[in-house]
Amino acid sequence: MKKLVNSVRDFVAEWAVNILILLFGTTTLVQAFIVPTPSMDTTVQVGDHLLVDKLSYAPAGALSKHLLPYTEVKRGDIIVFRYPVNIQENYVKRVMGIPGDHLRLVNKVVYLNGKALEEPYVQHTPGIDPYRDNFPTTPFGPVYPPAMEMLQRNVENGELVVPPGQYFAMGDNRDNSSDSRYWGFVPRENIIGKPLVIFWSYNTSTEALSGYSLDHFFDLAVNFFKKTRWERTFKLVRGYPVQ
Repeated sequence: MKKLVNSVRDFVAEWAVNILILLFGTTTLVQAFIVPTPSMDTTVQVGDHLLVDKLSYAPAGALSKHLLPYTEVKRGDIIVFRYPVNIQENYVKRVMGIPGDHLRLVNKVVYLNGKALEEPYVQHTPGIDPYRDNFPTTPFGPVYPPAMEMLQRNVENGELVVPPGQYFAMGDNRDNSSDSRYWGFVPRENIIGKPLVIFWSYNTSTEALSGYSLDHFFDLAVNFFKKTRWERTFKLVRGYPVQ
């Protein structure tokens, strides 16, 4: 009897440790994230399920900075962050400006510190929007208060100047992206991490991902193999050096 009790105790202890390690890993080291909107098409797409590295951008300690691969947030990095207007929501965008950078858009072309960027990852739609494509200028459309404050305080000589501790983020689907042009800077403390890999990709709609209705689960049961984007599964997500 005592042997049985010891065996059960050892089993419970082993699995408790495994569960703690799993919880620690998924909350401290990596986090799953589902892409709900097309603002980063085609770099990441609606229905891509990402593993996000939460360690790279973590504050480095006196000892850990010599042991772990901490990095600074760089231009061109793809980041997952808490949406500044509602921190309960997580967004994914590309960093286009870091503290001290000067930015402007002229007819959709991004000028960084006076130099026009070549952006092979970006897609555009026809037509010019006065605010979206020639930025910064007089705000138009759904521009939230943080962006209004940004335009009032951080524009010099027709350029947006990124202040300390803040980042300017934009979507790769540039003309169909709610980004820093509309809701302001991303504070450093809002940045969760950077995507590492697409561990699963499912061809579905934004509405299905936001609601998780019974129809969505029925769709999964019936069309899992047909609507899984196998060519995107285990695809690495990489930034692009923006200089």
